[in-house]
Amino acid sequence: MNDPSSNVESHYGRGRVLATVLEALKAAGKDLDRLTTLDLAPVDEFHVRGREATLDLARLVDIPKGRRVLDVGCGLGGSARFLASEFHCDVTGVDLTQEYVDAAARLATLVGLGDRVTFRRADAISLPFDDASFDLVWTEHVQMNIGAKARFYGEIARVLRPGGTLLFHDIFQGEGGPPHFPVPWAEEASISHLVSPAEARREIESVGLKVAVWLDRGEAARAWFEAATARLEAQGPPPLGIHLLLGPTARTKLQNVARNLSERRIAVVQAVAKRG
Repeated sequence: MNDPSSNVESHYGRGRVLATVLEALKAAGKDLDRLTTLDLAPVDEFHVRGREATLDLARLVDIPKGRRVLDVGCGLGGSARFLASEFHCDVTGVDLTQEYVDAAARLATLVGLGDRVTFRRADAISLPFDDASFDLVWTEHVQMNIGAKARFYGEIARVLRPGGTLLFHDIFQGEGGPPHFPVPWAEEASISHLVSPAEARREIESVGLKVAVWLDRGEAARAWFEAATARLEAQGPPPLGIHLLLGPTARTKLQNVARNLSERRIAVVQAVAKRG
């Protein structure tokens, strides 16, 4: 029997991720000795609406200085570095793909945040942390690859301290039918595990987290993707962008996300939940 986590890691781990990003940074005219988190944002914010969405999510709550933050499914570490830089948090990022973890650590060093962020490989449904270890858990576009939703949200609830906060930005099943593939999180349906927003909310609340904010971001996502695909068609891919992480089917994946949003086959939500 195939290991689902191995299949997911194989989907994202394409080889030479760090080298590809560094080469693209140079091609974009960036000085690797003077990099900033904003320089990296076009490629390391691997989610719908990129840095714009990260800013929107962070604005949903007050994030005091010095909070202990866990970024679940951190990818290349863009959100983790943003939180460390903007809010002076101590951030731990975990991801299933070792290649991303290694690249995230190197990029953190390049932007001078190696002492504020740490990265390690871990499975989101079996987090290697003690109970009540974090003040805030942040996750963007991760649960789509996880079938065990209760375990995913249960682990988040477990590692949050009482009164702690979950902030998430995620893609769920829409009302228009199954999504068109390939998409950024799956070449085909076997590693895509979408549930409806209502089902996700029930799972979240079943593990003791109380939803405080629930925002449908579908229209904003649709407009952003339509603009992005139009630019791609008119100008071709820029030196630096998330297409570098999507492999040879990058164009089709981006077009399918725009189509899935337009046909309401996927839904995009940003939300806040609290542990009692």
